[in-house]
Amino acid sequence: MNPYLVGLFVPLIFSVVLRKQRKEKKRGVPVEVGGEPGYAVRNYRFTSPVETTHEGVSTIPELFEHSCKLYSDHHLFGSRKLIARETEVSPDGRSFEKLHLGSYDWKSYSQAFEAVCSFASGLVNLGHAKGERVAIFSDTRAEWQIALQGCFRRNITVVTIYASLGEEALCHSLNETEVSTVVCGPKELKKLIDISGQLDTVKRVIYMDDEDVSIELSSAKTKTPWTITSFIEVEKLGHENPVEADLPVASDIAVIMYTSGSTGLPKGVMMTHGNVLSTVSAVMTIVPSIGCKDVYLAYLPLAHVLELAAEAVMVAAGCSIGYGSPLTLTDTSNKIKKGTKGDASVLGPTLMTAVPAILDRVRDGVRKNVDAKGGLAKKLFDIGYSRRLSAINGSWFGAWGLEKILWDFVVFRKVRAILGGQIRFMLSGGAPLSGDTQRFINICLGAPIGQGYGLTETCAGGSFSAYDDTSVGRVGAPLPCSFIKLIDWPEGGYLITDSPMPRGEIVIGGPNVTAGYFKNEEKTREVYKVDEKGMRWFYTGDIGRFHSDGCLEIIDRKKDIVKLQHGEYVSLGKVESALIVSPYVDNIMLHADPFHSYCVALVVAAPQAIENWAHSKGITFSDFEELCQKEETVKEVHASLVKAAKQARLEKFEIPARIKLLSQPWTPESGLVTAALKLKREVIRKAYAEDLAKFYA
Repeated sequence: MNPYLVGLFVPLIFSVVLRKQRKEKKRGVPVEVGGEPGYAVRNYRFTSPVETTHEGVSTIPELFEHSCKLYSDHHLFGSRKLIARETEVSPDGRSFEKLHLGSYDWKSYSQAFEAVCSFASGLVNLGHAKGERVAIFSDTRAEWQIALQGCFRRNITVVTIYASLGEEALCHSLNETEVSTVVCGPKELKKLIDISGQLDTVKRVIYMDDEDVSIELSSAKTKTPWTITSFIEVEKLGHENPVEADLPVASDIAVIMYTSGSTGLPKGVMMTHGNVLSTVSAVMTIVPSIGCKDVYLAYLPLAHVLELAAEAVMVAAGCSIGYGSPLTLTDTSNKIKKGTKGDASVLGPTLMTAVPAILDRVRDGVRKNVDAKGGLAKKLFDIGYSRRLSAINGSWFGAWGLEKILWDFVVFRKVRAILGGQIRFMLSGGAPLSGDTQRFINICLGAPIGQGYGLTETCAGGSFSAYDDTSVGRVGAPLPCSFIKLIDWPEGGYLITDSPMPRGEIVIGGPNVTAGYFKNEEKTREVYKVDEKGMRWFYTGDIGRFHSDGCLEIIDRKKDIVKLQHGEYVSLGKVESALIVSPYVDNIMLHADPFHSYCVALVVAAPQAIENWAHSKGITFSDFEELCQKEETVKEVHASLVKAAKQARLEKFEIPARIKLLSQPWTPESGLVTAALKLKREVIRKAYAEDLAKFYA
């Protein structure tokens, strides 16, 4: 036989065999647990929940110190140099700030540990007393982690607050927790000054140094009674006047994490050191390939449990963490000066975390770019994508071996370069990721995307898809720190006796389940339970089903289900996930009224796609807002939604009968979505109450 053919087909045969083995592999197994009856599953490798994987380590500061000693000379925290800020003016007269950023400056693990110890001592020298709390109110950056770990070395509970939080929620978070010290960034300092008269307990503010801080600083010193000190000064003070560590125990509260509040004011979730460590340890047991050669790009909010847990895992594994931001992530990001490089291009990360909304935008951006090129480039992309998809789906006639390498080089190399070209694994969490997006990113990046499922209340721990699991739409088997069970929800028609898979409300138990909500016993008792064996359980409100191999799939959410006038149930989240694939849609919120027989939708329009359509039809318009108000535009977008709905096999009553097309995006700053880009349904409903009322008039 021709040696070339042997070389081509042997890898193919082995790949198909391996795929068959993977499909049959048990990842979770049923188990008997206490508490409310249900269908419970644990990770097949562990009979009891994992709490720590490091001997003698029971808290986060102990884990941090352990890694700093073990990887002392390796890079830990990297930050980009700011070379220049420039202002660009668009043709319509709007101004945009553009940044020229340089290379990464690094702190080694030993240097980072020294900075942490200095900051901890500096806090004491500033007068921060034992028992008082510190709030961190800033975008993600190296100083955020240094402040966090510094507080932990003094057994100080840290209150985490989203940088995008509105004034009311910000005041509520700081006053409820009686914070005495706030660590903030320059733009957050301005927000604090604006509400200084409403803050009851703040005594001192530590600002992270920036050349733009001078104006806010002079204003703060005249308008507030606070002691205001720079981050560098606190470190210097602590370095010159060291104080012994006062380390916590596992049961001490490490973090009070305020959710971004998809409904009403945010709730503070109390996480112990043991909670955080159990999640970190569990992830370490199932992704052992992560190590000190890996580079992680950090850009999601550290005030979100997903990023906090992910960075803790990176530290435990000895990885390097390079900091960026969503606005400087790629070469074409909004704040990157044209002709200069984004964070991913400069850093070349091997690991990243993303929320589904960001991955959806990456997918849409690539597709739009390919469609815009057209011709041979589009044909090559479509053929390459189809060939790789066939291979991943197990076809013998897909692109394997040398053909795979060829398509990777010719077609997908440029796509991978967007994120630095070195990504070997990506984690998606924070919300369900559509199977279409997961497969698209997987093929284009040439790296597996692991879906995780967890909540702030479970310290991000719940389930996690295995590295070798090539399926899509699922969130994996239970993490080794968790038991997951389903309980009946008869009102929604979900039962653990359903065939072919048990279905029901997801309940998570284990050492990662947090202590409850700060100063909110009523809500804590409602969703947290302790069984007769002492295990703590959290009732998520999410609906899931277990596949035969023990992997979980999220299929619904109790709060997102509305019963229409004639008795049909509409799952808002499920329908939105199906409709957002329309190229004309940037974001969408479905609305259903129980007193009517149909649903409607608020649709945030995708500018480029709609403007391209308008130009192709010869439609004239002065601005995008005017275009969105035109009847023919609304009809075109509605038709695309109907098409997407039919492709997803939605029922007729699930397809929005009428839509409102919106020209302005929903951002965390507008208060209409959370920092993880989840819809704030009640806030959006109130903001567009008049438009929604017209739909039913």
